[in-house]
Amino acid sequence: AVAEALEGERTRQNETLAMIASENHASEAVMEAQSSELTNNYAEGYPGGRYYAGCEYADEVENLAIERAKELWGAEHVNVQPHSGSQANMGVYLAMLEPGDKILSLDLTHGGHLSHGHPANFAGQTYEVEQYEVDAETGYVDYEGLAEIAEEFDPDIIVSGYSAYPREVDFERVQEVADDTDAYHLADIAHITGLVAAGVHESPVGVADFVTGSTHKTIRAGRGGIIMCGEEHADAIDNAVFPGAQG
Repeated sequence: AVAEALEGERTRQNETLAMIASENHASEAVMEAQSSELTNNYAEGYPGGRYYAGCEYADEVENLAIERAKELWGAEHVNVQPHSGSQANMGVYLAMLEPGDKILSLDLTHGGHLSHGHPANFAGQTYEVEQYEVDAETGYVDYEGLAEIAEEFDPDIIVSGYSAYPREVDFERVQEVADDTDAYHLADIAHITGLVAAGVHESPVGVADFVTGSTHKTIRAGRGGIIMCGEEHADAIDNAVFPGAQG
């Protein structure tokens, strides 16, 4: 039954055109690596400090992924352990916020994401959330409205980067608002990681305090998440991911 389902899915993907922006076809190299013996390995912890024996090759792979990500996006520190883009966002929240702290993010119905503070999500249930919107006439983020809301709401973190927003994001404009309100800036580039890497979309790396993303969309890598930040936040981020969120 499982073999038949797998063959059916293979046929579906090969013979139909999916218009789902968040889906992609992993490369053959990725498919091969994900079906390797590494799937049998318990690699809990970080390279050089695992909690199980026999992780030397898992360490090699993780270190290589980190170095390649640093080179690709120009980040100082990279964590490649989040299970998804949503888990990457959770890692940033756990590292930098306390329960009840304030998140300012784009409304879900205007292109935001559940993990940016929707009431049904962990973020919306743990933190106080206010949301900004897109301009009804232009379809672009209302950056002036964002600045006004931020001044009144006084957020601890502002989230940019969206789930269903087809325009280019002005990360520097959002950073100006974050600077004016003494807030952290989290740029979620889950849907545009490949566009940023290719240089066809403005990069928030080096602009925002934290950059998160998923690795299986425009990058065509394995299913997972990534967090990029400056070295000053490295320990807090790593501890929030493991053992914090995924311990």
